[in-house]
Amino acid sequence: MREHEAATARAFDGQAAAFERAPIQTDPRLLERLVAFAAFPPGARVFDAGCGPGLVSRALLDAPDGLRVLGCDLSAEMVARARARCADAGERAEFVRASVAEAAAALADGGLAPVDGAISRLVLHHAPDPKAFLTAQVGALRPGAVVVLADHLADADPELAAWQLRLEVMRDRTHSANLSGGALVDLMSGAGLVDLRYEEHPIRTTFDEWFDRGTPSASKNDCREWLLAPAGRRSRAWRGVRLADASIRLEGIIAFLRGVVASP
Repeated sequence: MREHEAATARAFDGQAAAFERAPIQTDPRLLERLVAFAAFPPGARVFDAGCGPGLVSRALLDAPDGLRVLGCDLSAEMVARARARCADAGERAEFVRASVAEAAAALADGGLAPVDGAISRLVLHHAPDPKAFLTAQVGALRPGAVVVLADHLADADPELAAWQLRLEVMRDRTHSANLSGGALVDLMSGAGLVDLRYEEHPIRTTFDEWFDRGTPSASKNDCREWLLAPAGRRSRAWRGVRLADASIRLEGIIAFLRGVVASP
């Protein structure tokens, strides 16, 4: 686990600048929809678990509800960029360099000021243990708190999920796995969350943009060939579309999930 965390920190230190400009991450409509979907209570302090360069935190701070944020990330460069992005929020925004588990433990034992909810976006697929990733957040919250999870979807078909996993690891060696919609719902329910809500949102970018900011374990050409292989043409979760100019558009789905911490 420590080795994976160190590798992830190095990877995102290196791609921080590209990450904060990436079309999927910066899409204002997706950010607005995520904040609206979360529907945190006015004035809530929200744990941004795996905050990256502060894009979600900034969207929460800009909402007309007086929200506050506590962000954590393994990458020192991401934390620095999050602090810079949200500097004008003053004491409403706090960022720490820590794993989600470390920050959640500090919340649970009083080392960090308490939060009223948690959100993670495009982080789960880097977690070797998705259950531990989510239960750590739930354990830091009081009953009635809102937990929101957003991540790239995987196909329910095991063959297509395996194709996608190989593709993702070819492009990013820190990738663990994506989950299907049903598996994400089961994950939320298994963590003790109730009143579950689920939405799907289409996303798109280009193959070049996506691959070039990764930490590949294979060549770009090999990854492109695997993306365009017949096995992937049936995927609705993540697929490549060759355009007339020979470029490749990537199309996929982000799932939004929302749950409430159940009473004991």
